[in-house]
Amino acid sequence: MADPASYRPAPGSIPVNPGVYRFRDEHGRVIYVGKARSLRPRLSSYFQDISAMHARTQTMVLSAASVEWTVVSTEVEALQLEYNWIKEFDPRFNVKYRDDKSYPSLAVTLNEEFPRLQVMRGAKKKGVRYFGPYSHAWAIRETLDLLLRVFPARTCSTGVFKRAGQVGRPCLLGYIGKCSAPCVGRVDAAEHRAIVDDFCDFMAGQTGPFLRRLEKDMQIAAANQDYEKAARLRDDIKALERAVEKQAVVLGDGTDADVIALAEDPLEAAVQIFYVRGGRVRGQRGWVVDKVEDLSTADLVERFLLQLYGTEDGESWNDTVPREVLVPALPEDAPTVSAWLRECRGSNVNLRVPQRGDKRNLMETVARNAAQSLALHKTKRGSDLTTRSIALAEIQEALGLDEAPLRVECYDVSHIQETDVVASMVVFEDGLARKSEYRRFVIRGLAGRGDTASIHEVITRRFRRYLDEKAKTGELEGEGNEAADVPVGIDPETGRPRRFAYPPNLVIVDGGAPQVAAAQQALDALGVDDVALCGLAKRLEEVWLPGAPHPVVMARTSEGLYLLQRVRDEAHRFAIAHHRSRRSKSMTASALDGIAGLGETRRKALLKQFGSLKRLAAASVDEIIEVPGVGRHTAEAVVAALAAGDRTGGLAVNTATGEILDDSTPTSNDEGTK
Repeated sequence: MADPASYRPAPGSIPVNPGVYRFRDEHGRVIYVGKARSLRPRLSSYFQDISAMHARTQTMVLSAASVEWTVVSTEVEALQLEYNWIKEFDPRFNVKYRDDKSYPSLAVTLNEEFPRLQVMRGAKKKGVRYFGPYSHAWAIRETLDLLLRVFPARTCSTGVFKRAGQVGRPCLLGYIGKCSAPCVGRVDAAEHRAIVDDFCDFMAGQTGPFLRRLEKDMQIAAANQDYEKAARLRDDIKALERAVEKQAVVLGDGTDADVIALAEDPLEAAVQIFYVRGGRVRGQRGWVVDKVEDLSTADLVERFLLQLYGTEDGESWNDTVPREVLVPALPEDAPTVSAWLRECRGSNVNLRVPQRGDKRNLMETVARNAAQSLALHKTKRGSDLTTRSIALAEIQEALGLDEAPLRVECYDVSHIQETDVVASMVVFEDGLARKSEYRRFVIRGLAGRGDTASIHEVITRRFRRYLDEKAKTGELEGEGNEAADVPVGIDPETGRPRRFAYPPNLVIVDGGAPQVAAAQQALDALGVDDVALCGLAKRLEEVWLPGAPHPVVMARTSEGLYLLQRVRDEAHRFAIAHHRSRRSKSMTASALDGIAGLGETRRKALLKQFGSLKRLAAASVDEIIEVPGVGRHTAEAVVAALAAGDRTGGLAVNTATGEILDDSTPTSNDEGTK
């Protein structure tokens, strides 16, 4: 921990202009980003009496080793720069709103020739239009099932779509009228896109005009005595009305608005948002956040708006920011935030606190949802800030560390009978997984030497990289680099931390005394003596220290042991996932090896065309020669080789994945892949 006085800027050196500032730790990594109307009073507040600060602010200024700032011309520019830096550096002490669960959306892949309607989770992709998010995936599927009879757009995967085109037969939805079957040419790309466009307009809230158009078409059909068409249109209208009825009208004036409410306690806050379009609730979403400093409701609202409407691509602003944003409290600098929202949307945005009427009632409903979300989150043991602090303190005490291990790295090895040996490195900071820092290793040339040799190699490779990266900055002992402008561990070209330049406070290996001894030998050989090390054995959950004759036994109810278990289990999961991926690739390659005329390029083309070896094995010679670059002679060789392998039992098919396996490969129980 550094003394804030050691890096306090000289009196009078801090400008009074608006700007953005960054605190860096001793390794040069950005740990906090903030903005200010006037930099001098804001930065000076961090160098006052530490005992009067919020607990997390104390930790931040003690963890920092330097501070720097950038002056901007306007407060809106400062807001934008702060957002960009938070996205770029991901500082661990900044407020980060985390989804309290994974919310599904209804996605329309407009970037494809034949757009697809599907349920999608995760980050948004370019060229895809989203509706929602919704609370439950079943709600999307239920609504979609009603709408497909009116908007028979494609919902199948790419593999199913291509396969239907190859065989010339549509799927079941095509036969029952819930898909226009573009795969077999019933409609062309333009006709299918027109269906999708009508669907998007309907989902966007333009329900009235579409229903009136259908009613007019129904009346015309009835007048022309085309009663079958009129009956079909009548059923379509009823299906659309049922879909619309599922979304209750909450604002009678047809308002487009985002309604935001918070529930908070001294340590955490929960945020809920209702997306209201055309007066109806189209979806909802929730976040939770640790309070890293003493923030008011207005401060939380400002940071939330910045994260909610900030985006790296400029194409979705108009769909993201509505005409009206209702919040529980206006940000301290509301005009600046309003100007930023107006710039994002391209037109005026009304940011306000509802005082009465339907909008106030809806705000209270959203607030009740936020309170319930916070209460539920508090029951999640691993996400509670107080619990994590207790866990880190218990680990510090049990292992005899000088300070709490804020950064923990854990290593695990995975293999089957020492084939396809891989290892994983997972990183936890402040008791939470930091997945962007996870790393994978492939172990070669250690067959027959066991897990200890693999652990030794992985630790050696990781910390040799650390020493190499450190050497690049000229910070090794005896070299000195006082004149360098770039902090330790920061890549001068990108401004980001180097991949292995940030050392852990604690290294955990999955295993007992032998694995710990192997890791310690690797650290000793490299001269690394400032990193703590322990191992966690699965059988009795014992904690082993280097050279100790007996393990450290932590109480089963210990929060510290629970955190160690979570870190170890995450490393185990990550290693197994890597091992499965490599094993799948090696089995796929071995099944097609040795076939005359079939090189790497043609193998990839065959697998891309058919999707799996199971489908390739079932294909005929005529179907195989349709793949570019594959002639009849090669196709006949492929069919003969796969047929021979299937008859001899050498090509058993994994029915879950469609992969062809050899006899030594387990197909159901992968938990023993160690």
